[in-house]
Formats: sequence, structure tokens, C-alpha cells
Amino acid sequence: MNPKQTPPAAVRNTPFLIDVLRHALPAQGLVLEIASGSGYHAAAFAQTFPHLTWQPTDADLAARDSIGAYIADMKLANMRQPLDLDVTQRPWPLPAADAVLCINMIHISPWAATEALFAGAAQVLPADAPLITYGPYIVQGDFIAESNVAFDQSLKARNPAWGLREVDDVARVAKQNGFAFEGMTPMPANNFSLVFRKST
Repeated sequence: MNPKQTPPAAVRNTPFLIDVLRHALPAQGLVLEIASGSGYHAAAFAQTFPHLTWQPTDADLAARDSIGAYIADMKLANMRQPLDLDVTQRPWPLPAADAVLCINMIHISPWAATEALFAGAAQVLPADAPLITYGPYIVQGDFIAESNVAFDQSLKARNPAWGLREVDDVARVAKQNGFAFEGMTPMPANNFSLVFRKST
């Protein structure tokens, strides 16, 4: 059985994420992707940005197997083998990076994982480096769409510690860890990309 997973949502949102990354990522260096999931995004990004080295990670073994299958199939020289990384476990297995990307983790994890994401990124990133997140968010109390309200309820039914987060709360945690909130980009299906940058 081929372990490679191809989530339809990842296929749909990849071109829009690439547009955000073109403006946010550095010209060269190492991008640490947190909670890479299937690896579809990582492979597409590594292919699109050959001047960057991509380091996918995931705490789930099945996800890492899928990532490994993408690496084997696409033979991308700038995409490393996936690391087992849980943001709440310190130290992280990678001591330094030039950018951090986290797609669809913040709402499918306890709030402590968001806090750990920014704390860990602060340890591995240099000044002026970006931390980019993507997913559904609450914006000043607004869920943006009824589908997001239903999604939030379904997440909480699966795990009461999960759920959509308020952008202002994420920005507050970012600031506490030395990150400035650079901007928010609306994305398809009522999602947003948030870009933070480590202060000098």
C-alpha cells in the first residue's frame, strides 16, 4: 500500500499559499515546516522554491511515511526527510531555521501547542525571520462564515481543547515571544494566512 496521502484541501489551497510565501519567505535558507501532515504542501513548496531547503516535520508516524513517499517519488534534492517534532516537547530536533511555516495546526491542537509554537520558533529563528501560519480563525469575534461555526463545534466535539482561535489572541502570544504581527491575508474557504516576523 502506498503511504502517500493527497488531501483535496491541500491540493486546492497550495497555489494561494505559494502566493503568500513568495512575499514572506527569505531568498535562501532553511524553512522548518511544523505539522506537515501528508507532505503534499512541503513537496509543492520545495518544487516551487528550489533556492530554499525544506524541512518537514510531524508528530504522527503515518504522516511522516506519507512525506517520505513524496520525497521518494519526486526526488527533490532540497526537501529533507521528515523529523518527528511535537511543538510542546523541547528542545526541538532542529536547532536553527530561517523561516517557520505552520499550516492547519493551531485549531486542531490545544492552546498550549500555539504557545509552544511561538516559544520554539523564537529559539530557532534569527531576527527578522518569518513565522507563517494558515487556517481558519476568528477575527475580532467574527467566525467569518457559518461553516466555520459548524467546524468549530465539530472540533470541540472531538476534543474540547481544540477549536478556532481568535487572531488577536494568537498575535498576543506572538508578541510575548518577540514576534511582530506583519499582516493577514484572506484565503479561500474562509481561511487566513498570518505572517509574523521576529523582532530584531
